[in-house]
Amino acid sequence: MQPPFPVALVTGSTSGIGAAIARRLSGEGYAVILHSRSSAEAGHALAAELGPAAYIQADLAHDADRVMLVREAVALWGRLDVLVNNAGISRVIPHADFAAATPAVWQELYEINVVAPFRLVGEAESALRAAAQRGRPGCVVNISSHAGIRPKGASIPYAATKAALNHVTRLLALSLSPDIRVNAVAPGLVDTALTADWTAAQQLWRERSPMRRAASPDDIAQAVAMLVGSDYITGEILLADGGLNLT
Repeated sequence: MQPPFPVALVTGSTSGIGAAIARRLSGEGYAVILHSRSSAEAGHALAAELGPAAYIQADLAHDADRVMLVREAVALWGRLDVLVNNAGISRVIPHADFAAATPAVWQELYEINVVAPFRLVGEAESALRAAAQRGRPGCVVNISSHAGIRPKGASIPYAATKAALNHVTRLLALSLSPDIRVNAVAPGLVDTALTADWTAAQQLWRERSPMRRAASPDDIAQAVAMLVGSDYITGEILLADGGLNLT
């Protein structure tokens, strides 16, 4: 017998943006499945705190782990209503440094930032379509980046993978409708441990963005929750950069 509450899988969710998304969805009544590649202790601790929640460890660079993650996630409560593809990786490389942007870097980023989200959606398709039979479309939210929209970003390979993810989002929205909605949130700078020493970027957001600050993880979680809460919006890339794109 399936539980009365909806279930959400959030990848890369033991810290930063992913943890904020997991907390937000848990607060809105979702059972949350947490995931990370290596931080299992943090994942189990957060799952114990949130409840109903669970943690699954998987390396999204490997296709077998992608398949395992979705299958174990669906098996936990017998349903999956929401998939948030938050897990991603970046490499900081000056855009003019062609030698540093090696084929290996391109392949590494593309596997995690584009292929993995696509494969997870494919594996979760039947479970997400089943959600529509319960009265609400299944929902996918991909976490992209403003670097996929504007010629910015930590490196050209990173920006290109996020641009690809944006286009995959739109294509999936078309091919999976009306049973499954697919959208993306494209943050600008977000205050996390990863960006703590990005002083130039922090100054840019304080001085030039209309909101005069970088986003917090909770800001991005709120945007994700808004898209999850809609039963109509699909194929949208929600730019969440505090208005920096206007300047």
